[in-house]
Order: sequence, then structure tokens, then C-alpha cells
Amino acid sequence: MYKILNKSKPWLLRRPTPATSIQFQTNPTQIHHHRSRQYSQLSQLSEPTDDLQRESWRSFEGLVRCSANYVPLTPISFLERSADVYRDRTSVIYGSLRYTWEETHRRCVKLASALTQLGISRGDVVSTLAPNVPAMQELHFAVPMAGAILCTLNTRHDSTMLATLLTHSETKILVVDHQLLNIALPAINLLKNPPLLVIISDDHLPPPSDLTTTAYEYESLVEGGVTGFSVVRPTDEWDPISVNYTSGTTSRPKGVVYHHRGAYLNSIATVFMHGMGAMPTYLWSVPMFHCNGWCLAWGLAAVGGTNICLRRCDPKDIFDNIDLHKVTHMGGAPTVLNMIINCPEADRKPLPHKVDIMTGGAPPPPLILSKMEELGFRVSHLYGLTETFGPGTSCSWKPEWDSLPVEERFKMKTRQGVRHLGLEGVDVKDPVTMESVKSDGKSMGEIMFQGNTIMSGYLKDKKATEEAFSGGWFRSGDLAVKHPDGYIEIKDRSKDIIISGGENISTVEVETVIYSHPAVLEVAVVARPDDHWGQTPCAFVKLKDGFNVAGEDIIKYCRDRMPRYMAPKTVIFEELPRTSTGKVQKFLLKEKAKALGSIS
Repeated sequence: MYKILNKSKPWLLRRPTPATSIQFQTNPTQIHHHRSRQYSQLSQLSEPTDDLQRESWRSFEGLVRCSANYVPLTPISFLERSADVYRDRTSVIYGSLRYTWEETHRRCVKLASALTQLGISRGDVVSTLAPNVPAMQELHFAVPMAGAILCTLNTRHDSTMLATLLTHSETKILVVDHQLLNIALPAINLLKNPPLLVIISDDHLPPPSDLTTTAYEYESLVEGGVTGFSVVRPTDEWDPISVNYTSGTTSRPKGVVYHHRGAYLNSIATVFMHGMGAMPTYLWSVPMFHCNGWCLAWGLAAVGGTNICLRRCDPKDIFDNIDLHKVTHMGGAPTVLNMIINCPEADRKPLPHKVDIMTGGAPPPPLILSKMEELGFRVSHLYGLTETFGPGTSCSWKPEWDSLPVEERFKMKTRQGVRHLGLEGVDVKDPVTMESVKSDGKSMGEIMFQGNTIMSGYLKDKKATEEAFSGGWFRSGDLAVKHPDGYIEIKDRSKDIIISGGENISTVEVETVIYSHPAVLEVAVVARPDDHWGQTPCAFVKLKDGFNVAGEDIIKYCRDRMPRYMAPKTVIFEELPRTSTGKVQKFLLKEKAKALGSIS
């Protein structure tokens, strides 16, 4: 068993020497590049303009900025308000455990106090490695309330990657769920200056008995904290609140820095996009470590919602919790939706009412949307990246679309849509000229973003930050078209597009057709090198249980439904490698396709 240090007042045993706070670059220098004009715009964007320097409002007599009319925006205020307005309403449910918003606020204040007693100060990083348990929800508030920066780590990282990210983020404290100690401890052993370890226990699930380490215990920290602790608020709303590492679809995740202002605005925008009123009941099937739960880890406090925590995302658990707690809202990547519609009949329960579910992370196939609605879910589609605080656009539904034929209606719903109310701009642009593409549904360009809900930058990677912001917009790397009504529709990632015989092939379009095959459970399409055509589509397919289909059947199915050159020439049946957020790790599939060599 692990050893707990001084359960009553664990911080009294030792107080680590305060380390230098992480420095965030806010004025990246201009670099020489073939897009020198674009980098010049970046320089202008990152430095104060003349109007901001003059603070033009000062020219009006009688105006004053003071504590009475100006406070930096921060999600901390959501929790403080809920502790007052919704004090007796249930904030968290996890098995038999329940808290009210007043209790959650008190626990977060005490935890923030305990973190400062452990040596955490403004600008330090506190990392987590945990599933969607109550402690994860509390840490989203308690860490910034201590003036620190929250780093929620992907629970599927191996020990080597975990050690790399702990070093890169300069983590001072690592809070680990006891079931993930087998990953955390080897990572900590790799570090010269390991962080302090805090372990989240669970009464229902005892910790592994073969682990030995010295650690603090989460509940003891909360119990030993000071109720009257003075919360450390941001001095500037652009102060960092969290670091989110990209999901690892590439070999080296980047640390995306969020600020308090963006977290505040995107939380409200996501609540609005989800159609939440006061006191919704939200089922946590989206990992809280992914874009801070699409910012809803903070946003639910804004509307006094109830957090239904799930240790694992399992269809039976989802249906059981919806039935037991009358869940109103939930979210999940298309892979979660696919899991729900294909779960055994015995694991399903009739929904007590329409359950609103947001999906994003990959373009959802129309067939999956249709089957979800048959089960009683109302699906809305959003789109964003880690760099946009999660959700950035939504397919805002128009009433006139209700009268469309079923197939066309669900095709409309797969669009990525329009910007949310927290963004200043979303456009589809030529990545070289920076001109907007025609709104004809055919001209392809790159999706770009501007606004207050865009990351501050990549931690310790000025070059990558400058490249991402070149031209004065954030470049998503996603290729899309813009329809006459202004709605955008992704066609592919720029790095995933297949060029065959001079023709561009959208892997998303090929995947959508293959998904409609009744035997297909999952599919991912990548490029296979070809000596004659340059590249040809290669489909990796996972079949549903009980089906036996040949690759030639899949190829013929596609040729009957799309131009012949777009149909895959190779079909491989196997499990698809995915990140914990549901994204297919296409870089691994590309390596496999490349190893196959030319088909010609």
C-alpha cells in the first residue's frame, strides 16, 4: 500500500522550494519567411495598437476604471455565484456520493488553500491524471483559485510520454487517480525533479496493493484546508488558467495555453450552443482532460448544473445513468455515438425524455446521426480544436431544414456550421493569399479563426505559435468549403487529403460512404503510395460482430455510390487505433499503408 504523509496536515511535513514560474511569450518576434507580410500582421496582432496604448476611453471626462466597474473575467466567478444562487442544488453525483454547490465551493476553497500550503504559488502548474471523477471537477476550480495553472493529462499516455509532459510543463504537483498509479509511478521515477504526488482514492475501488510510494491523499488535503482562504484571482484576465496537450495524433503533443478570459467566454458559448437552461443534468461522457471537458467543467457551474460523473464511458453505464438521474445533456465524439447505437439490446433502456447530445472531434456520418435520433437522442454537431478551447462552431439548426428529406436533413447536420457567440471570426481562406474562398460549396480552403477564445500560444514553442498565427488568423489545418448560407463543411485535414492522378480525394467523403455499409462499424481512409497514380485510397475497416464481408464487396459498394477514382483500391480489416478522445490515429495507419508499397 502507499504511505500517506501526515493525514491530518500533510503539508506540514515539507514545503518544496518555490520554483520559477513558467514564462509565457506574449510578444513573439517577427521572423523572416516567404510570407513576410503575414508575419508582419502577426507582430501587429501581438503588440498593443496605438488605440490600446492611448486607452481612448480616457479622453472622455468623468470615466474611470476601478474595482466597482472592472474585474478580470474568470470562470472562478461561476462557482462563487452557484454557491450563492444554487447553494442547495446538487452539484455532483458519483455513485452514492452527492454534493451541493455550496459544498463544492467550500471544498474547492479548502483545496486551493491546501495547494498553497504545499508550496503552489501564482504561475505554477498542477497536473492531473484521472478519469471523470468528482476530484477532476473540483480541481478545475481549486487550482486556478490557488493562482496556479491546471494541466489535465490524457489518461492513455504511457509512462514515457507522461514523464516528457511533466517535464515540459514543469509540473509541481501531480494529482493521480489510484487506478492510474501504474502509469504515474514509472513516469515519476524517470524524473530528476519529480513533482509532489497526490492520490485520489475511491471507496468503491480499492487501490492496487502492490504499489509502494510516499504520497499525499486527496481527501486529506481537502479536509485540512482553510475555509477562510483568500482566493488568488487573476491580475489580468489573459493570465493562463490551463495547459492542454494536443491529443497525440502526431508523435509530439503541443502544450496549448488557455487564459481566464477565453475560458470564461467559451464556457458560456458552449452552454449556449448546448441549449442549456438553468440547472441541467449533464452526464460526463466527454473526458474532462480533453479541452477541460469542452469548457463545461467550468460552464456547468454558470447554470447550476448537476455533474453526473462516470469513471468509464460504457454504453450500459450511460443508459443506466440517464434512466436513474434523468440526464438532460451529454456529449461525445462520433466514436461514442457509434458505441451507443451498436451496444447490445440488453444494455439499453428507454430514454425518459429527449436527451441532448453534442458531438464533435470528427465529422459524424449521417447514418450514425440518424440511428442516434431513432434511440431518442437529439444530436447537435459542433467543431473546434484544442487551440480554440474546444467548441468553436456549431451547425446552428434552421427550422426550414425540418421539412427536408431524411437523408438530406442528416447531411445538413454533418456541417461544421457557423461561429459561436464568443468568436469574432471564422472563415475559409486560401492559405497562401489569405483571401476568402467563394461561398459556393465547392471552392476549398483552410478553416481559420479569430477571437478571444483562441489559445494564447504553444507553451515553450514560439516558432509553432508564430506559424499557427501567421496572417493574423489561427490556422486550423482543416480543409473545408463554405456554402452560400455561410455554413462551413470540412472536407479533410490538409495532411490527410489524397491526391490521385491529379484529383483531390476527401477521405471524409469516402469514409461517409463506407460507414453507410450495413456491415461496417468503424472506418478510416488514408493514402497509399502508388507509382502510377501517386496515391490511392486505402480503407481500414472494422466490421460489426456477426458480419463477414470481403474487401472487394466494400470496393464495389463504393464504386456504385461515388466516382470510381474516389473508391478505395485497398481494404484492410482490423481494429482502428484511437486516442482517448475518439480520434483515429491516422499517422499510424499512414505508416501501415506506406509499408504496403505501390499497388500498381
